[in-house]
Amino acid sequence: MRIVVSYGFWIFLLSDIIMFSALFAAYAVLSGQTAGGPSAHSLFQLRHVGVETVCLLFSSYTCGLAILFLARRRLKDASILFGLTFVLGVIFVSLEFSEFAAMVAQGAGPSRSAFLSAFFSLVGLHGAHVTAGLLWLTFMMAQLKAKGPRPFVLRRILCFSLFWHALDIIWVAVMSLVYLMGARV
Repeated sequence: MRIVVSYGFWIFLLSDIIMFSALFAAYAVLSGQTAGGPSAHSLFQLRHVGVETVCLLFSSYTCGLAILFLARRRLKDASILFGLTFVLGVIFVSLEFSEFAAMVAQGAGPSRSAFLSAFFSLVGLHGAHVTAGLLWLTFMMAQLKAKGPRPFVLRRILCFSLFWHALDIIWVAVMSLVYLMGARV
């Protein structure tokens, strides 16, 4: 199976990376601007973030395996792995939502300080992308079931896979630069 993804999709991924780069820059500038409120060190729970990270990285692994099974026309195995990718993505989004809800309940919402505004913007946009990816995966699985493994369906699934892997790369940066550096004393 040789499927070439169009240049337009690569431009989309690059524009997404540029957008996240701008948010990382804003976060870097604003991360110390707590306005007397809670800091990253007092808010972040690395164990919670670790579970999120494992879920998202493992979902990337299952997505990659599903693509390999699609190439071998093992649709049932690919569907199972895409289902596992979906479940892991839902767990990730649920954990991120619970983290946000707990922070807001502590009075650490996005309007509390410039730091929190930048944090919620960066991490929330990533979560929105993961949510959009889950919807995309749902539509692609329905399309695969309805139309079979036609070249245009496989190309769209490959685009989804590239998007999903790009989200994982961005998450590793978020985890490293936001959570790990923020939690250090």
